[in-house]
Amino acid sequence: MQRYSRAGRLWTCAALALSVIAPLAASSPRSDLAVLKRIASRVDERVGSVSIEASDPVPYVASQPDARTFVVELRDVAAAGVADRFVPDPRNPISAVHVETGRSADGSDVARVLMTLNQPIRPRVRSARNLIIVEADRPEPGAAAAAVTMAGPSSAIRDVRVTRRGDATAVTLLGTGRLLAASVDMPKDGPRRLQLDLPNVTSALPSVTPIKQGPVDRVHIGLSPSSPLVTRVTMQLSRAATYRVDPSVDGQDLTVVFDEPASGSPTQVASAVDTKTPPVVAPAAAAAQAPAQPPAPVPPAAQAQAPAGGSPTRFSGHPVSLDFQGADLRAVLRTFAEISGLNVVIDPTIQGTVDVALRDVPWDQALDIILRANKLGYVVDGTIVRVAPLSVLAEEEGQRRKLSEEQALSGELRVLTRSLSYAKAEDLKQLLTATALSQRGTIQTDSRTNTIIINDLPDRLDRAGQLLTTLDVPQPQVEIEARIVQTTREFARSLGVQWGVGARATTALGNSLPLAFPNQGSITGRTGTSQGADAADAAANVVNLGVNGATSALGLALGSINGAVNLDVALSALERQGQGRLLSTPRVSTQNNIEAEITQGIQIPIQTVANNTVTVSFKDAALTLKVTPQITAANTVIMQISVENASPDFSRSVNNIPPIDTQRALTRVLVSDGDTTVIGGIYVSREQSAQDRTPGLHRVPLLGWLFKRDTLADESRELLIFITPRIQRL
Repeated sequence: MQRYSRAGRLWTCAALALSVIAPLAASSPRSDLAVLKRIASRVDERVGSVSIEASDPVPYVASQPDARTFVVELRDVAAAGVADRFVPDPRNPISAVHVETGRSADGSDVARVLMTLNQPIRPRVRSARNLIIVEADRPEPGAAAAAVTMAGPSSAIRDVRVTRRGDATAVTLLGTGRLLAASVDMPKDGPRRLQLDLPNVTSALPSVTPIKQGPVDRVHIGLSPSSPLVTRVTMQLSRAATYRVDPSVDGQDLTVVFDEPASGSPTQVASAVDTKTPPVVAPAAAAAQAPAQPPAPVPPAAQAQAPAGGSPTRFSGHPVSLDFQGADLRAVLRTFAEISGLNVVIDPTIQGTVDVALRDVPWDQALDIILRANKLGYVVDGTIVRVAPLSVLAEEEGQRRKLSEEQALSGELRVLTRSLSYAKAEDLKQLLTATALSQRGTIQTDSRTNTIIINDLPDRLDRAGQLLTTLDVPQPQVEIEARIVQTTREFARSLGVQWGVGARATTALGNSLPLAFPNQGSITGRTGTSQGADAADAAANVVNLGVNGATSALGLALGSINGAVNLDVALSALERQGQGRLLSTPRVSTQNNIEAEITQGIQIPIQTVANNTVTVSFKDAALTLKVTPQITAANTVIMQISVENASPDFSRSVNNIPPIDTQRALTRVLVSDGDTTVIGGIYVSREQSAQDRTPGLHRVPLLGWLFKRDTLADESRELLIFITPRIQRL
């Protein structure tokens, strides 16, 4: 029999022990067992293979406990009388085959086919009815010898030791030969961990070794997922830490030292690794200590943490191949107990069958898939894994939570009385009920003394007291100053002319007309209703385009001696210009998040007559400022502002009731403490020009301006609103 690894020997010893302690009645083969008929080998140009033939299709589990051992376990198969037709061939990567018989933990007959590999490779397994074929690729000519020459004899990790070096934690891998790390990496994705890849190295340890010292939580040892020739050592970390890798002088031990971060300083992860030239360091004083026996491993799937962002769970068990058809679910779960070395307790209600065909998947992933397919879950209690239906686990968790809640509510009630200084007791009643009180708690308030009375469990009273201390604090005040600036500018100019003329022919003046009729007459420009001789005594307006309220005028009057003809003209002009500025500065102070209002102005009475009843109502015509400030942690103020400037305009009164000229701004702004911002502005500009003239005569060249009146008016108004908050802390 060829040599195989320590794990293979342990498996063989366990199988022999089970066969020894099996009941005597089991020594005779059962009639319903399949029979292992023959084992044969074959080599072609590229592949070396071993075929395992049974009398019927049987379930099997394929695993690789180390890089040079491959095991195919067949359940409910008798191996007595198997025809061994394996022919050793130096060209075949499988150098030897050995068959063992025994019983599993549930008493089933087990036949194990152990294959020894002449180099670290990962074979493939496929099945066709009752035939199982294991294939291994042949190396290229000369590659095998070169690999053996370069790699030398393989080493094995025989123990993991943890020691303290002052404040540092040292994790040492002890090997049977040279341990050389080809790469050391701390991946950024997934849980925090340190990975060391060791080529041409096997392991005689369980896949998981708990550490629980310093930053190291546990050490996982398995084959690298990218190469079967490399063993990957993964050290799961509970926090970030600096590290360095120190090989021993003889190269058989590899130590990773994790330094504790300096007090108060941020932790920076760094490495000091040289995989070619080991540093000159003294061997650890604890190197001669006996290796500690690691406790039973916990399933990696139960320990692994999902990477950030909802990535799927990372599985780290060694790869296995499974092929079950109609196999009993409980028997399959016990098979995983043998594969992983776990202490497994199966719930008595679990029943069913398993049909799976998996190739080279981590055993913990295979277990997870089978559990999810059968709506099962597991819980870990120390070193024991309990498998049960999800409904059972959910019910137990609900009962456990309910029991915990009932235990928490079973204490004696006490009373807390607190007089508040700044907060309103009634305002905090609902908040405390929702956040701090239990189902048995009650709250009463006394508005006269602003006191809150709480009746609840002691721990809830402590929580409520802390919350009251946080909330009952003085709030800073904010002074808000508003400046409302209103400016007006107006300009008006008017230029007009008035013409008066009067003429008459009468016997009184001796200038009667030479006709019998008409014998006398008169010409006047009067626009009134008076007519007759007396109306023409003086010149009357023929062109009346004068300026009302004129501040400047020039008149010219002409007439005959006898007064028969009179002519006068008056030029009038007016120009007006004015500017006005109105400044209103309302100012108000208020507490944080409390609305404040200030008003200054008059109320205008408005009479309404209905059904012979006179009703008087009042309308505000005032300057009003409403503001709600909110102080932020950045020393800024968020303000909800309402500003209204309303004033009566008596120049446009209707029935002695003036209209109200209103400017209003509603806004929400963010302003730094003491800064000023413009929250609104209104600009109104009005230009107006007019011309009155005498038809026809205003077109006379050069003299046309004597028969028209020009008026020009220009007016503009501007309103600006400024806001300045000032925080006043107590």
